[in-house]
Amino acid sequence: MKATELDRRFDDDDDITEELDLDNARRPLRKQKRVNVDFPTWMIDSLDREAARLGVTRQSIIKIWLAERLEQHQPH
Repeated sequence: MKATELDRRFDDDDDITEELDLDNARRPLRKQKRVNVDFPTWMIDSLDREAARLGVTRQSIIKIWLAERLEQHQPH
């Protein structure tokens, strides 16, 4: 499929997921870097409870909360 056809289908709110190679998808400019952070046990327990309540992983909840906080402090 040509890009123009894909764009048209996307713009028309058609489901284009069958056209995408999701197994090899990447997010440009979103290079990952592993870091180690030590948290007190009570904090891990709280994170795990909130993650379970939302149905996400501990790592996801940490990333979401950090991103929200960082966005609050971005100059506009």
